[in-house]
Amino acid sequence: MERKDGRACDMPREHNITVDFVKTAAGSCLIETGGTRVICTASVEEGVPPFLKGKNCGWLTAEYAMLPASTGRRKQRDGIKKDGRGVEISRLIGRALRQAVDRERLGERTITIDCDVLEADGGTRTAAITGGFVALVCAIDRLICEGKLKESPIVHQIAAVSAGVVQGTPCLDLCYTEDSSADTDMNFVMNELGEFIELQGTGEGAAFSREKLNTLIDLGEKGCQSLMQTQREALGDRAKWIAQKQKLVLASNNAHKISELKTMLGGKYDVISMRDAGFEEEIDETGETFEENAAIKAETVMKATGYMALADDSGLSVDALGGAPGVRSARYAGDQHCDADNNALLVANMKDIPEAERTAKFVSCIAIASPFKPTQVVRGECPGVITFAPRGGGGFGYDPYFEYENGETFAEMGQEMKNRISHRARAMEKAIQLL
Repeated sequence: MERKDGRACDMPREHNITVDFVKTAAGSCLIETGGTRVICTASVEEGVPPFLKGKNCGWLTAEYAMLPASTGRRKQRDGIKKDGRGVEISRLIGRALRQAVDRERLGERTITIDCDVLEADGGTRTAAITGGFVALVCAIDRLICEGKLKESPIVHQIAAVSAGVVQGTPCLDLCYTEDSSADTDMNFVMNELGEFIELQGTGEGAAFSREKLNTLIDLGEKGCQSLMQTQREALGDRAKWIAQKQKLVLASNNAHKISELKTMLGGKYDVISMRDAGFEEEIDETGETFEENAAIKAETVMKATGYMALADDSGLSVDALGGAPGVRSARYAGDQHCDADNNALLVANMKDIPEAERTAKFVSCIAIASPFKPTQVVRGECPGVITFAPRGGGGFGYDPYFEYENGETFAEMGQEMKNRISHRARAMEKAIQLL
């Protein structure tokens, strides 16, 4: 089939995005796709709709309209009773772009994406989504520059394109003439991972086969990838806010602990120590439980740095000693004492305890403090017994005296094994679910 504009069936229309098109908006662009031109603006307001108040998350909504002269025949302006098609497309744009944002990290504010069609030559809704995403990123950039956000809440890049079957041939990015006579009309909304956010497809003129559907899906994916490249080029340096890895500050300068936690977390977060985040102060651990101390540390670091913080408070709890050393595990022999002094005091206090009564457990409580929601705390425990003599040259703290159920002390087992079964590993498994 020969297309009206001479394009190949798998070729999108020429598209161009001009950012900052409306200077008074928090974010804006003009998107041009063939003969279709849409102004997209993003406006930011503090606060959220009533149904979200107190839920520690933001909101994104959208409005779509065609200006009176956007088509060959003048279109009436929307009045009190809005145009049904415009309402349906507004909801589509909002649904699509909400997938781009981690609304918890947005905070309790509302972003409204307004999409006004200047000229319509097919694909106005998909152009509005693609341009609306660019306006959204520009608005987030402004919030960060103004210090209202510390990090970008943009977790996915979103673009949309149409495809259809015209005269029996699957084609990408239909213009109005093609769209109005297509047997099948489809719209694809996708993210940068190639995942579908929304598919709209109708056999308006004729039913379509699975084979044609597969071809249309391939065309839609190709079109969205092309548009995403255009989005990034238009955004320039601001594209860095797309899927920015979130910082997670570990409320510790203990090298062993930081190493363990980094390994457990993998590459999901940009993990840094509190010193790397610029926090050098001593934190008074005044809590009476591991949970309280973990929360104190995490919240102190979060408030000082503005980033999400994770704190671990852990220690040894010996049944025969009434739970001691407990929260004073690191300071068991006094504030100025070392691991050797703590172990010596433990051995002295356990010298008359028979083997059958030497049960103990390592406890780890992990707190996650976020600028946008209440602090969450999880607990992990690893059971064992206290040995009569130290064994092993690895680990730190009480590891040489703590024997796990496999017969090895923490100081004897390899780091990989310890990271799988330790109290901290068990707490981290729960914490990762929260993250």
